Amino acid sequence: MRLPRDLSGEDLASVLSAFGYEVTRQTGSHMRLTTQERGEHHITIPRHDSLRVGTVAAILADVGDHFGLSREALVERLFAR
Repeated sequence: MRLPRDLSGEDLASVLSAFGYEVTRQTGSHMRLTTQERGEHHITIPRHDSLRVGTVAAILADVGDHFGLSREALVERLFAR
């Protein structure tokens, strides 16, 4: 499954709430999200209207590593309709 091309930082943060991520702080145009599931884990997401595909891929790879999922499996769980 392909990564979405028109994803904003707010949209990505909302989708990641399925894995327990919540916004813990914001500094400038970046949000810090934290989850307590499977141990504490932090990610930083730019709060931009449209994220670059490489940025989304890197964030999802980091989340996938934390949860023991491949990026493809994570994308399927988050964006399958």
